[in-house]
Amino acid sequence: MSASHEFPSDLLAGQEELHQIRAELSALLKRLPWSVEPLDGFTDDTGWRKIERPASPGWTADEQAEVEKLRRREHELAVFITGHRYWTEVAAADRVQARAQLKHAHEEQ
Repeated sequence: MSASHEFPSDLLAGQEELHQIRAELSALLKRLPWSVEPLDGFTDDTGWRKIERPASPGWTADEQAEVEKLRRREHELAVFITGHRYWTEVAAADRVQARAQLKHAHEEQ
């Protein structure tokens, strides 16, 4: 049976915020036009599947800034989590399992 890890509160909070930021970013990207820059629509049926895209008005400066802000925060949190001092306390052989457990810790609460 796998060991249960006692994660520090700041590490748990960082992981929870990372989940939230990724959800926000995913939702935002789904709402935005498919192209950052304004582009005409196209149809391509020469490949193994047909691809169709409507014309894209592009992203506004505010939308680009919001995506950049979320991506920057996502990166900061990923660096914080992976470089946290807690990982030095976990045996090397157990780190992958512990990291996987941290990713799903919010599901257990």
